[in-house]
Amino acid sequence: QVQLAESGGGLVQPGGSLRLSCAASGTAFDIYTMGWYRQAPGKQREFVANIDNGGTTNYLDSVKGRFTISRDNAKNTVYLQMNSLKPEDTAVYYCSARNPIGVIPNYWGPGTQVTVSS
Repeated sequence: QVQLAESGGGLVQPGGSLRLSCAASGTAFDIYTMGWYRQAPGKQREFVANIDNGGTTNYLDSVKGRFTISRDNAKNTVYLQMNSLKPEDTAVYYCSARNPIGVIPNYWGPGTQVTVSS
């Protein structure tokens, strides 16, 4: 079992930055592929970024060059640094954990709201 808890969301102006954190508790954090998804009002949840246990990363095209995912296995934490934020980045952001042989996430955090508005 893995429990996930996001933090770091909030209100930011367009062009601003936020760093989301996701603290994981449970066992074997370092083997999981950790990810971030988001869901805007009236839309389906979408993949944003992930990082596997070897450090390989993947990103949604619209966030490439603006968002950076990283992990600290010693702290059981994954981060999402978001720069040059746009109003269309407004959503609830969810942390996820997927076991190495899985296709979809096995665990989800409760989410943190990110609002980009002037």
